[in-house]
Amino acid sequence: MRGLNGKRVVVTGGASGIGRATVIRLTEEGCTVGIFDLDAAGAAETVAMCSSAKGKALAYPVDIVDYKQVEDATRRFEADAGPVELLANVAGWDKASSFLDSDVELWKRIIGINLYGPLNVQHVIVRGMAQRKSGRVVNVASDAGRVGSSGEAVYSACKGGIAAFTKTLARELARSGVTLNVVCPGPTDTPLLRSFADQKLVDALTRAIPLGRLGHVDDCPGIIAFLLSDDARYMTGQTVSVSGGLTMHG
Repeated sequence: MRGLNGKRVVVTGGASGIGRATVIRLTEEGCTVGIFDLDAAGAAETVAMCSSAKGKALAYPVDIVDYKQVEDATRRFEADAGPVELLANVAGWDKASSFLDSDVELWKRIIGINLYGPLNVQHVIVRGMAQRKSGRVVNVASDAGRVGSSGEAVYSACKGGIAAFTKTLARELARSGVTLNVVCPGPTDTPLLRSFADQKLVDALTRAIPLGRLGHVDDCPGIIAFLLSDDARYMTGQTVSVSGGLTMHG
């Protein structure tokens, strides 16, 4: 895709799942990718998987819920590679529970990772983009934030909030040359889904999806790469579902 070769990118959640697949795709496009993830071992595995790519990956263990850790990791990546030009917020976490059976501590963890984490990363990184009058951001939310998902009330609230936040920041930063868009995966066969979905639920989801299968982690990196590329330079504030047709929006 146009404009990705040689770019410096930060990807959160790059130690597994969609985040890992995104790192691999971006290094294939020639990017230098900084992986921000609490899972140091998983991030190291991702780096090794990118060893033959045109670009390269670098790992920075960081808890994105901690603002100072985000500042420190960004400083280290920029010292190693240069100013961040592109950002993909992919990190996410959930634990399925009906809302009335959940507790405040679970809410705090879900909100911390899925809402405060992306806010922290963007507050630190996008400031530099705005100052340089150039940058692209993709926030990975979820179709749970668009249409709801049983057992994921707080997670859905966070992902809906990320979509609204992205649209607002896209308006605020349009004249600064920074674009921001949202990718909303539908049900995707990731370790996160398998952590709370039994085979009965997986089968029910599969039957409901028009294309007849769950999403794969490789289904999202293409649209993420596109929205980070120069091919999407005239797109900002948009939300794109990758759901096999389960959710269709006009």
